[in-house]
Amino acid sequence: MRRVIVLGSSGSIGTQALDVIRANRDRFELVGLSTGSKAELLQAQAAEFGVEHTALGADASAQLVRDVEADVVLNGITGSVGLGPTLAALEAGRTLALANKESLIVGGDLVRGLARPGQIVPVDSEHSAIAQALRAGERGEVRRLIVTASGGPFRGRLRAELAEVTPAQALKHPNFAMGRVITTNSATLVNKGLEVIEAHLLFDVPYERIEVVVHPQQLIHSMVEFQDGSTIAQAGPPRMLVPIALGLSWPERLADVDVPIDWTAAQTWEFAPLDDEAFPAVRLARQAGQAGGTHPAVYNAANEQAVDAFHEGRLSFPAIVDTISDVLDRHEAPAELTLESLADAEAWARRTANALIAAR
Repeated sequence: MRRVIVLGSSGSIGTQALDVIRANRDRFELVGLSTGSKAELLQAQAAEFGVEHTALGADASAQLVRDVEADVVLNGITGSVGLGPTLAALEAGRTLALANKESLIVGGDLVRGLARPGQIVPVDSEHSAIAQALRAGERGEVRRLIVTASGGPFRGRLRAELAEVTPAQALKHPNFAMGRVITTNSATLVNKGLEVIEAHLLFDVPYERIEVVVHPQQLIHSMVEFQDGSTIAQAGPPRMLVPIALGLSWPERLADVDVPIDWTAAQTWEFAPLDDEAFPAVRLARQAGQAGGTHPAVYNAANEQAVDAFHEGRLSFPAIVDTISDVLDRHEAPAELTLESLADAEAWARRTANALIAAR
């Protein structure tokens, strides 16, 4: 019986995690819950599962992780505010089922320095797929990681055609139902850029050996190419249940988590190269990751401000990534990466992004 804390229990990842736990009460005991602000939903979830320990907000979530005995902490919080709970889980020695990619990307080597081998289990479908595929060989046999992308709702459009994109259009993801920020990030491909940084940090593979390929059906979640020329792909429906379940039960698999692909049905799977000109977010993320230090944090913070401005009608869709680029061009990294320097860099990035947005 694994004792589990779910952070971000009101979001898409959190509610699906509760579905997995609900279906496997003989395997998991839910001992803690947190959400950002939805107190009534949190109370209802706690009542259903008999949970005594709950928290509202990121700071309270981090304290919950420190105070409550648990085997697994699933961090489903959205945004860089998830860094505190991530660090708390690692410091407390919990297995961290990580859906909050921003905390790893922003925290970088601070997070990696705290994590013991195997302590972080990725919940993003792409990184879960890579983790599964890596079990087919030794790390030294890996040639490339291949991260798949749907291409978003604007796949195939030229950059000039993106200027008229509306917030409502950007929130129509072709395969997944997600929150505002991550759905917009999927449309700009910022999310895929963040995933490239995350893949490097999780699996310690150089950036030049991490590729992105567009796969609109999202049935292959990602692939690992080995040095002998073979490629191992993890395939499944474009849903998050399996990665979430594996995050909770790793390395074991639970039974009947999702419906498998019907291999008797005729179907076509497409693959295409990424259009870097129309969607430069991945290239920018790769540059930020290679620069290291506080650059990934600046990339993420500038994006969060730009996404807000886009949805408030103050910024065009292509200008989201343009703003990230302009902020990165102005960033001078501190000599040392600390929690304080990270916080300062994030605050600077948000101020700079806001100023650039106001001047557009």
